[in-house]
Amino acid sequence: MAAQLDLDQLQTFVAIADTGSFTRAAEEVFRTQSAVSMQMRRLEERIGRALFEKDGRTNRLTEDGERLLAYARRMIRLNRETLAAFEDNRLEGQVRIGTPDDYADRFLPEIMARFARSNPRVEMSVICEPTVNLVEQIRRGLLDIALVTHDDEKGASEIVRREPLLWVASANHTVHEEDVLPLAVGRPTCVWRRSATDMLDQMERDYRVLFTSWSATVIIAAVMSGLAVSVLPECALRPGMRVLTESDGFGALPDCRIGIMRGHSSQPAIVDALARHITESLDNISLPVPEDGASFDFAAIGFSMRGRRQKPGTMAGW
Repeated sequence: MAAQLDLDQLQTFVAIADTGSFTRAAEEVFRTQSAVSMQMRRLEERIGRALFEKDGRTNRLTEDGERLLAYARRMIRLNRETLAAFEDNRLEGQVRIGTPDDYADRFLPEIMARFARSNPRVEMSVICEPTVNLVEQIRRGLLDIALVTHDDEKGASEIVRREPLLWVASANHTVHEEDVLPLAVGRPTCVWRRSATDMLDQMERDYRVLFTSWSATVIIAAVMSGLAVSVLPECALRPGMRVLTESDGFGALPDCRIGIMRGHSSQPAIVDALARHITESLDNISLPVPEDGASFDFAAIGFSMRGRRQKPGTMAGW
């Protein structure tokens, strides 16, 4: 019978990928650097594939290393959930979480399912509001935790995911070629709207705001119907959308930074557990794959992902 994978080795492997360094990973897992190196050699022997490759004086994850990383995260997560399910001191109570509706649609199913499995005695109350409202509710003590779009001007959040912010239009229309570009965007306080209008002003491109809404559903409907161009993070892409790039005359936008904000909760243990589940869930969610016959401009998306979304992949030497 083939030998089983060692969870300690996988934990170290994930620590290396997350910290970008064998040395920092050794500190994370409380081992010496030589012990970490030995663990990785044994893991490579068990897998039968090279997980790291030399790049000058550093090491990078190989393609097989990237494949293993996804499995390793899932195995570590399942191990943690299994242990939590049999703990006598399981968490119990209520938690209030806020999120914009576009994040709720893409991220909440994974977050809620994982958290509920590990903490079946915790009741979740979910509020969908724009980030600017959620920040205010956190400050007023009306929410325990919020998943928000990070904005340096609105208050600090713990950034847990970065995604390309993309220009999007309908794949079946040419609205992006109009002399005066019609836009579908959020309210004036929306950071994505500011990024879009700042770039258009910089490009000296004429535009008009045709649709304004806090609802992602409304914005996406305007785009899909070919009435307007918008800016959306990678997670909000839908089949039938076209990603507009510099070759279409649209400048690159700053990353969308997704963060966690915590309120002053009377049950910090529950908030800490939920924050951990949010971070791990977002780390596990990748670009949605369209159904057969649907269209994304995957070439543009792939370019953005390679250039801006990748996790630390450069490790200091063994």
